[in-house]
Amino acid sequence: MSERTPYAKKSLGQHWLHDAASLDAMCDAAEVTDDDVVLEIGPGTGTLTERLLARGAKVIAVELDEARAKELAAKFEQDDFELHQQSIMTFDLTELPPDYKIVANIPYYLTSNLIRVLSESTNRPSTAVLLVQKEVAERVAAKPGDMSLLSVTAQFYWEVNKAQLVPARLFTPPPKVDSQILLLQRRQHAPFDVDPKSFFRLVKAGYSARRKTLLNSLSGGLHLGKPETSALLEASRINPSERPQALSLDAWHRLYSALNANT
Repeated sequence: MSERTPYAKKSLGQHWLHDAASLDAMCDAAEVTDDDVVLEIGPGTGTLTERLLARGAKVIAVELDEARAKELAAKFEQDDFELHQQSIMTFDLTELPPDYKIVANIPYYLTSNLIRVLSESTNRPSTAVLLVQKEVAERVAAKPGDMSLLSVTAQFYWEVNKAQLVPARLFTPPPKVDSQILLLQRRQHAPFDVDPKSFFRLVKAGYSARRKTLLNSLSGGLHLGKPETSALLEASRINPSERPQALSLDAWHRLYSALNANT
């Protein structure tokens, strides 16, 4: 590796992106302006940081890699750049101002947990633009038939859209798969009136045995007899032989309402 391209640590999922068009596409997707406070996760060599600062945003960067953090601190010695050398999973999002944004090239191993943490935070960003593995972007934005616990969680809290594809060859070192820009825009209101903890307890029960029918997975996950579970599904206008990935958000809501009507 040359001095200009630091060694990427495989253990941290580091892949440096230097492609100007892709970096600009991320900033464009987030509509970054000089009024914004932007949280950048894993800035690495600072190529995205430069573009965020150039648009006048205040950047709060969270970098786990100690060597990269030291280089970033020396490179961006300015009032509108703040650096935290730690894991984003231990960073306190409530310290950020309301309506902050996230723009970040995310390590693949982190994506699912990060979306869960962002979704469940009491201080969610107004917008999160995440460069993630293409397959993960497809999972998050999935439609009924291919839904997962991740897609239900994301779509409950966010308006989810996929944006520009970023080929693997544009990274150093190139990952094994292409990436895609994922745009999450915070919902101002939940899609329906539920207690989120109770709602996701139900959804998690449904996905507790993803390959089984809902009759079996919900019976086991909710500790209900099969006759009661079958009646619950039928009251929700859901075929007991369906699998959880077939259900839409609305179907989960019907199931939640039927369950709570019987408790």
